[in-house]
This record gives sequence, C-alpha cells and structure tokens, in this order.
Amino acid sequence: METVIIDGKTLSLEGVARVARFGAAAELASEALGSMTASRSIVDACVDEGLVRYGITTGFGKFSDVVISSEDNGTLQRNLIMSHACGVGEPFADEVVRAMLLLRANALAVGRSGIRPSTVRALVAMLNAGISPIVPQQGSLGASGDLAPLAHLVLVLMGMGEAAYRGRRVPGAQALAEAGIAPVALAAKEGLALINGTQAMTAVGALACRDALSLLATAELAAALSFQALRGITDALDPRIHELRGQPGQCASAAALRGLLEGSLFATRQGQERVQDAYALRCAPQVHGASRDAIGYAAAAVGRELNAVTDNPLIMPNGDIVSGGNFHGQPVALAMDFLGIALAELASISERRIERLVNPSLSNGLPAFLAPRGGLNSGFMIVQYVAAALVSEDKVLAHPASVDSIPSSANQEDHVSMGTIAARKARTILENAQRVLAIEILSACQAVDLRASAMGRGGESEALLSTATRGAYRALREAVPFMAEDRVLYPDIEAARALVARDAFVASDAFATAPS
Repeated sequence: METVIIDGKTLSLEGVARVARFGAAAELASEALGSMTASRSIVDACVDEGLVRYGITTGFGKFSDVVISSEDNGTLQRNLIMSHACGVGEPFADEVVRAMLLLRANALAVGRSGIRPSTVRALVAMLNAGISPIVPQQGSLGASGDLAPLAHLVLVLMGMGEAAYRGRRVPGAQALAEAGIAPVALAAKEGLALINGTQAMTAVGALACRDALSLLATAELAAALSFQALRGITDALDPRIHELRGQPGQCASAAALRGLLEGSLFATRQGQERVQDAYALRCAPQVHGASRDAIGYAAAAVGRELNAVTDNPLIMPNGDIVSGGNFHGQPVALAMDFLGIALAELASISERRIERLVNPSLSNGLPAFLAPRGGLNSGFMIVQYVAAALVSEDKVLAHPASVDSIPSSANQEDHVSMGTIAARKARTILENAQRVLAIEILSACQAVDLRASAMGRGGESEALLSTATRGAYRALREAVPFMAEDRVLYPDIEAARALVARDAFVASDAFATAPS
C-alpha cells in the first residue's frame, strides 16, 4: 500500500483510513523536518536566555504565572504527561489510536510547535511499528484540546503506560524495546506540543466521516431495494420536482435513486396501483439528501482539521511566540453533533421502511412479517423491534454534546467544546445506522423473493430487480439465504452488517453504473 506522507498540508480522510485501518506506512516529508528544526531553535533560545514564555518556561493553565528553571524543564514536561494521563473507561479501538498518532505527527510537522524532529520521528516509528497505546475514551473536555487521551498516547512514547502490540497488551516500555525504539526524554515545550490539540476527537471524526460518506450509498441502495419490494412509485423521483427546490443533496439522492431503479420490473408509476406512496419512500430524496448535505459539511470541517495546527503557544517563523486557542474543539464538536444527527435520520427513515415491509397493512400485499407460513413462523417480526431499538438509542445519542460546557482549571478554561464526546457519540450512531440499514437490506431481499413468488416468478427475483441493485441482492444472498421458516436470526443480521461495514453492497460493478 502506498506510503502516506506527513507534511501538515495534504492529509485526507482516505489517507487517515489507509494508515489507521489498513496498515499503510507513514513518512515525514523532508520539508517538515526543516520547519520543525527552525521552530525548535526558537524554543531553545528562549530556554537558554531565560525568557518567560507560556508553556516553555512556565507552568500550564492556572499555573502559567509560575516560572520554571531550565534545570526543571525536563521534569516539568514529564510531570505534565503523567498528571494528565488520567483518562477512564474502555480504550479506543486500535484504528482510532493509530489515527491519533498520525494526526498528532501531521500537526507537528507544520513546524509551529517547537518540537524536536527526533521526537516526531519516534512518534512515527511507533506508528509504523504497530504499537498502539492504550487510550481510555473518557476524560476529554475538548479544550485545551484532548489533553487526557493524548497524554496516554505520549506515555508510551516515554516508555510508560500500556500498549497493544503484536496482539498483546503489554507495558509501553516493553513494546518500545521489542520494536527497537528508544523511549523519548521530553525537552522544553514538547509535552505541551504533544498533548495540546484536537487529535482524539478528529481521529474518531475522520474515520466516522469516511464511513458516513460510504454509508450514504448503502442507504440509497437499501431504499431502492425496499422501493422495489413495496412496488414504489418512481414519479416522486422526477428531477423536475427536486430541481424546483434546489437543495443539492436532495437532487443528488433523487438522481441516485433514479439510477438505482432503472429497469426494475417491481417499481410502478403514478396511478398504476395507487396515486402516491408514504413519506418513507416518497420523501427519501428529501431526507437522505439533507443527511447527505450535513455529512458533507462534517467531512469538510474534519478534513480541514486534519491539517490544522492546534497546540499552544505557536512558534512563528519570525521568532514570535503567540498564545491563542486553536486547541478549542468547537469546529469539530459542532460537525460531529451534526454528523450524528444526519446518521440518526438515515437510520430513522430506514426503520420506517422496514416497518412497511413487515406490516401487512402497509406492505401492499406482502405476507405479515415476511413469514411464508405466518403463525407457525414469526418471520421478521422481532427484526423490526431490533431496528426500532437502535433508532430509539440513536435519538438519545443525537442530543448535541457541543451545547454543554463545564469550566475547568480554576475557571481559566471557562468554555469547553465536549468535542470528543460528540465524536464518540457520532461513531456509535454510525455503527447503529449500519445495523439498521443491514436489517433493511435483509428485509427487502426477503420481501423481493416473496413478491417474485406472488407474481408467479419464484426464483427470478434477481432478474426482476433493477440492473443496479442485482449485485447487492446477490451479495446478500451469498451470505444469507432466503428464510423459508424461522431460524436464529442474529447471525444473519451480523453477516449483513459486515457487508455494510466493508461497503460490499455498493462495490459491485452494477452499482457503479448508478449516479452517485
């Protein structure tokens, strides 16, 4: 896999995924080494001359008025990391921690943080060696950045803490030793440079945005399958309707659905069987499109943050050392809350389509609960319960975290973003949405098979479907057979969810012919 270059300027969501999730190597750009060396020389001069500069020769937060001697500076940095490594709760997934390592190195590579190039090289070496520090998920206020999570990251760099390495949870010092990496003794400003930033929330957010963008395509696919199973009316997708509103996401979703339904023998026209459909079908472009726009906003905001310098103080090329607040996570916090809301709505309308598939009063002639022998068999009755439970959970999680703030550091840090909480919630909502859409695809394919049988064309479901949805139907049926009688269903749900998570439903050649 192609190496991802760390230069502080060009990192993308896909680049983060390649390193964090798929194991691509990362490499510092040569120009980044020069920029870091230049800013480090300014920090060294401050220490040598005994200048009072925040975070370099002073304490932190409320202790910013305490001057630290050059002899104590190394101890100051070490104490900073140890005291701030107080996160709690379950650890972040390895892929999130790897993204954190990559993003922190990328921010430092800009050369405005005053860190030694050798320290950043060690951080990158740890990433490339597959050492993933154990980082608890809870404990960040999202300003001054993600202090607690990033401190756990740096503990391992110092030869402390714990790490996941080669399938084991081991002391940080052991992981470094086995990988042949020397622990780093932090110098002036380095502790602050390493933990004062938004890289925990942005790491979670980057992977969530990347997955959300691909989940949009799955949502359109699931809707198209349900549309066919329910004999939906394609007139509601007429481009003239959507152009009159002018919302870009809505127009794109309507175009995607038109392409996905092209050539279907299940779909109907206005007046053929009825005049109009319920909102879960008829308003799919409006709902999906709004989520599409919101996800696009979140992805753009997080994409900018990938290459942002977010520590404090910042070292300017002319020698100025300027204290500011780029560590405040509000831009990411708002984006993550918006992302969570957008994903919750995709799951919400999906569950309504599931209900229409299983409810004989709403399904336009399908057997109750999609059971071939209802009564003896319960069919998909409780599958819809599961989807409803996930959607209800998402509604609770979608309450925004970014509207909350609790002052900290003796009111020096008197407004915080809660951005990491927002990002963690968005990731959970994403996982729930993946499961709901998996359930919809399961239900729709069961319904399509039943519909084909009712039309006297049992065994011909794939041929009756639109060209662009046949590959998805085939992918599902290769993993999960038609349910002729009741069986244990949780393995089926998990198999479908796994296909959603790896974009298998939208990776077929047939789907690629549909507009995105």
